[in-house]
Amino acid sequence: MDDIWSDKPGLPQVDWMAIDREVSLTARKYALKNAVDYGKAHEGSVLNKVISLYPEQKSDIKSLAKEVSRIVAEVNSLGKEALESEYKSFESEFAEEQKVKLEKTANPSMDLEGAVQGEFATRYPPAPNGYMHIGHAKALFLESESARRYNGRLFLYFDDTNPEKDKQEFVDKFHEALEWLNVKFDKEYYASDSMDRIYESARILISNGDAYACSCSADQIKDGRFNRKACSHREKPASESLGQFEDMLSGKYNENEMIIRFKGDMASENTALRDPTLLRIKNDSHYRQGAKYRVWPTYDLNTPVMDSLNGVTDVLRSKEFELRDDLARMILEKLSLRVPRIHSFSRLVIKGNITHKRELNALIKEGEISGFDDPRLVTIVALRRRGILPQAIRNFVLKLGMTKTDGTVSIDALLAENKKLIDPIAKHLFFVANPREVIVDGVDSLEIKLKLHPSSDMGFREYKIGRRIFISEEDAAGLKDGDTVRLKDLMDIRIISIGSTIKAQKSAEVQRGRIIQWVSEGNFMECSVSIPETPLDDNGKFDKESMKIEKGYVEKYAKEINEHEIVQFERFGYCILDKKASNEFILTQK
Repeated sequence: MDDIWSDKPGLPQVDWMAIDREVSLTARKYALKNAVDYGKAHEGSVLNKVISLYPEQKSDIKSLAKEVSRIVAEVNSLGKEALESEYKSFESEFAEEQKVKLEKTANPSMDLEGAVQGEFATRYPPAPNGYMHIGHAKALFLESESARRYNGRLFLYFDDTNPEKDKQEFVDKFHEALEWLNVKFDKEYYASDSMDRIYESARILISNGDAYACSCSADQIKDGRFNRKACSHREKPASESLGQFEDMLSGKYNENEMIIRFKGDMASENTALRDPTLLRIKNDSHYRQGAKYRVWPTYDLNTPVMDSLNGVTDVLRSKEFELRDDLARMILEKLSLRVPRIHSFSRLVIKGNITHKRELNALIKEGEISGFDDPRLVTIVALRRRGILPQAIRNFVLKLGMTKTDGTVSIDALLAENKKLIDPIAKHLFFVANPREVIVDGVDSLEIKLKLHPSSDMGFREYKIGRRIFISEEDAAGLKDGDTVRLKDLMDIRIISIGSTIKAQKSAEVQRGRIIQWVSEGNFMECSVSIPETPLDDNGKFDKESMKIEKGYVEKYAKEINEHEIVQFERFGYCILDKKASNEFILTQK
C-alpha cells in the first residue's frame, strides 16, 4: 500500500499501530485544525470528530483513543511555524467542508413545498412603525435565501396602511438597515400607493355579498365574535353596505362609526374567520399620502391583495399568522385572484431581550436605555453599533431555517457566529481595567515590537518601555510578595512588595505560568468600555445593572484604529470603537 503521506512532503512519518492509515490521517488533520483554532488541540474534540466520520471505529475505541492521544501530543509539541505549515496543506479541504456545512445547516429545513425553480417570487413586508430588529432579519434572510435557492425574485413591500403609526423615519431606518445587511431587491412598492385598487377589491367583495358595512361598537363586535353570534348587519342588502362604504370614503362617518367586515364563518373554531374587519376610518395624516385617504385597509385585506397583484408566488411568514392563512385564501378566492403558497416558520425570540415598540419607547422615555441603538438591544441599529456583522446575523438565522418549533434562543448563538468572522480580522491590543502602577527595577529602556495579530500579517506596534508600567486591578489583586509572572510578550518580573504602587524586579526566570497584560508609561490612553448584558432578568423585569462601564488604559496604538473598527483587548474581549474623540469602546463579546 502506498504511503498515505507521500503527497504531503515534509509531514512526519507515523507509527500507525492497529488503526487504519486513513483514520490516523484524519485524526491528525483535525488535531491540526483544533490547535490552530484554539491554540491547543484537545483529545476529546478530535476523538469525537473521528468517531463521527468513522463510526465503525467505536468497536475498538480503546485503540482509537490511544492513537488520537498520541497524535494530539505530537501536534501540541509542534512549533508555531511547523504547525501553520502543516495546517496549510489541509486549508483548502477545511474551506470546502465549511462551505458544505453551511449549505447543510440551512438547506434541509429550507425546502418550500410546491415552490418552482425559476418561477418563484416572494416579498419582505415591513410595517414602517418601528425599528428593524433581529426577528425581522430572520424573515428577511429566509426570504432572500429562498429567492436565491429557487432562482426567483425578492420584493420589498412596505405594509403602510396605519397612518397613526407609520412614519417616513421608520421607512428610512429600514432602508439603512437593509443596505447594511446587503440585501438587494428586484422591486419596491408601498400598500398606500395602491389604495384605489384595494378599494376596488372591497367594492367587489361587498357587491358579491362577501363583505358588509357594520356600525356596531367595538364591545359589541368583540362580544359577538367571542360568542360566535352573527352581527345584525350581516344580512343587509349588498347595495346598502356598498352605499355606506361610499359614505365612509366621502367623509360622512367619523372614526369608529362604520367599518367593513368580511363575511366569514362565525361558527368557526378559527377566530380569524369570525367576520374580521377589512377597512376602518382613520383621520390621521399619512406620512406618504397626507390627507388623501381616510379609509384604510387592515392587514387581512391589503396584504393578500397586494401579494396577488404584485406577482408573489410564495409567502414566508411567522407562524403567528397561521390562523389568518385560511382567511387570506378565502378573500383571494372570493376576488378571483391568484392565491400564493404560504410557508410558516417560528418566531425568533432572544432570551432576556425586548423587541416590542411600546416597551422600548417606555424604557427610552424613562431614561433606562439610551435609544433604539442601545447595545443591549437586538434592533439592527443596536447590533450594528455593538459590532455584530451582517454575515453573522445571516448565518445565525439561516441555521434556524424554516422550522416551526417554538423556542427561546440565547444571544450567545449569534455571538458565536460573529466571533468566527471577527477573530481573523481584529487587531490585538492590551487593555488594563482599573490600572495599578508597577515599578520594575532593572529596566532602564527597552524597545519592543508586538504583532497586531498572532496569526495574520497585519503589521506591528512598537514602543519604548521604561520601568513604570500598569496592570489591571484584577491581576494585581492576585499577586503576593515573591510571585513571578510574565508580562505578555515583554519579560518576567518578580514581585518585591505590594502597596499603592507595586514594586517588582526584572526576572531571569522563564515562566510558563501566569501571563498578564500591561501598558507602559507614555504609551497608553485613558478609555472606557461599555459592557452590555441582556436587559431583562429571569423574571422579565428590566435589569438596571445590565450596562456596566469599565475604565482603564489602552495602549496608544488605539489612536490608529478607525471609529467603528473592532479590536480584541486580549484576555478581556472584542471591542468596537464607538466614539473616537472620547476613546469610548463597547464590548462586542467576550
